[in-house]
Amino acid sequence: MTTLPERFAADPRAAAGLPDAALIAQESRLVGELMTELGRVIVGQQAMLERLLIGLLADGHVLLEGVPGLAKTLAIRTLAGTIAAAFHRIQFTPDLLPADLIGTMIYNQRSGDFTVQKGPIFTNLLLADEINRAPAKVQSALLEAMQEKQVTIGGQTYPLPELFLVLATQNPIEHEGTYPLPEAQVDRFMFKLVVTYPDRREEREVLDRMTAVDEPVSTAVMDPARVLAARRVVQQVYADERIKEYVLDLVGATRRPADAGLAELAPMVEFGASPRAAIFLLRAAKGHAFIRGRAYVTPDDIKAVALDVLRHRVILTYRADAEGMGPDQVLRRLLEAVPVP
Repeated sequence: MTTLPERFAADPRAAAGLPDAALIAQESRLVGELMTELGRVIVGQQAMLERLLIGLLADGHVLLEGVPGLAKTLAIRTLAGTIAAAFHRIQFTPDLLPADLIGTMIYNQRSGDFTVQKGPIFTNLLLADEINRAPAKVQSALLEAMQEKQVTIGGQTYPLPELFLVLATQNPIEHEGTYPLPEAQVDRFMFKLVVTYPDRREEREVLDRMTAVDEPVSTAVMDPARVLAARRVVQQVYADERIKEYVLDLVGATRRPADAGLAELAPMVEFGASPRAAIFLLRAAKGHAFIRGRAYVTPDDIKAVALDVLRHRVILTYRADAEGMGPDQVLRRLLEAVPVP
């Protein structure tokens, strides 16, 4: 089978779709510097840091799930510092109101009219800490911002910054006082990352760093304008027609497992991934290729990000739960079954 690079060499029209290789190399080096700065503070967790960078470069919100103490909040705060971005952290609680997030109208006694008091959502990186602790009316206040990058206050629409990302955390082991995120909101996150414990060597390094006289700090290596420029380069990363068909095959298999030769999984899946999943999967794969200095997407890029893009979009039946089968197990079987171009 002809590989993608060979096809580029054989087909000038395909090669014409590639961005400048030197530009890709230059921009990806900057991302390498960003990763190095993050590593000054965060020990290990390479997959989490890489997905955060892909979300930043591919313009996708990120949901991080893990038990407390795994540096989820620290990683997001450090990322904001390394790109010199405006950063706000909101601790989501059951008594939080939509106005606490997006802002409200304030009456000015001196002028006799109402003025807009913008909320903390008007920033570059918004950390929604323990997002599942706020009720549905607060969750719904995020929907417009996450999709349209705008909010409505007092009947008037206000645009958010061009560089705007919601980076949310949630604790999977506590259910008291929590509100499951509605499917419409979960679908707006490009990634759902499952953050796990570090190994013993990494945990020892965490212990050494965080108990030293001076805690590690990172420095800014980029600014928001530079990030937006890198995003435009990521959008130029070439995706072959067969890669796009592969993405559609994977997303289609989550809805109709029998089409991939896995009829036994059909009773396990209630709802498959949405069309937004295909968009995010290709955009994330472009970001994955970019940070590795490549100007084209390969099937390995798709496979690398597929679990994180799809796991929160596949809704399983009670039968799957009864048999102890989770979304990751279903998706791994689909990835093995769907033919690779």
